[in-house]
Amino acid sequence: MSAQVIDGRACARALKASVAAEIEQLREERLPIGLATVMVGGTYGSLAYERRLRRLAADLDVPYVPRKLPVTVSQAELDDTIAELNAAPGVSGILILRPLPPHLSEAATFQSIHPAKDIEAVHPQNAGLLALGVPRYVPSTAASAYHLLDTWLDSVGEDRADFYHRSLIVVVGRSNNVGKPAVSLGYDRQAAVESIDEWASRTGTLGRHTRRADVLIVAAGRPGLIRAEHVNDHAVVIDVGINPRTGPDGVTHMVGDVDHDTVAPRVRAITPVPGGVGPVTDVWLLRNTVAAARLNSARLLSSQEPS
Repeated sequence: MSAQVIDGRACARALKASVAAEIEQLREERLPIGLATVMVGGTYGSLAYERRLRRLAADLDVPYVPRKLPVTVSQAELDDTIAELNAAPGVSGILILRPLPPHLSEAATFQSIHPAKDIEAVHPQNAGLLALGVPRYVPSTAASAYHLLDTWLDSVGEDRADFYHRSLIVVVGRSNNVGKPAVSLGYDRQAAVESIDEWASRTGTLGRHTRRADVLIVAAGRPGLIRAEHVNDHAVVIDVGINPRTGPDGVTHMVGDVDHDTVAPRVRAITPVPGGVGPVTDVWLLRNTVAAARLNSARLLSSQEPS
């Protein structure tokens, strides 16, 4: 029996309608909103992501401020660009597109974003709040993985709390923007959570962990890492991987970290790539931008009040 395919595009459409209503409410309240992206150089993945965000912002009539810097930019120049966006009243959310070139410090770059505009929760303050279970913003990809899972649970009539309380969530990948937040969100749901990374495949222990998973979230950045022998028949598999692969015809397309063709026949449910986590992530980032618009407006109002 083949897995149920969790339709990310349908989920994203529903979420987009909700976000559009929130944006309309901001306009009625005359609260400014704007999304800024900062890209240094650009890879296939970051360029594709930036194009999707540009189109989505246009669809939702959200002002979009792209900053594309040369790959040779210095850390000081990058920090100056972020400082400019921090000070811009029309920019409510700032996204740093990754990867950054090796000569730039991710840690220093993330710390230079104002925490109230850090919609991916990469600033140490926001990452700390997320780890403590009181997030200012939830990183969009990890949030989208659980949003898809929650939506699927509702569709099959499973009680969310009961499901999580009896489930083991195994997260493959320990990145700061996906893997670690996914672990924190699993803890928030009172699930048992296990974190591993691609080294488990090198030591031959990957399947020992993943075969026990009720929910398998894979965000390792390794195409086809998870195969049929790594899963059980009741698992729900959330594939976060987005890996460019060029076929014999010279056309580049995206594949996940899960070997979909061999895994799908063995599990209970699975997200596809493309069409799974990605579309929801795009909309969730705009959802965070809406939240940031409210937070920044409140912050600006507070700073103008007489002491």
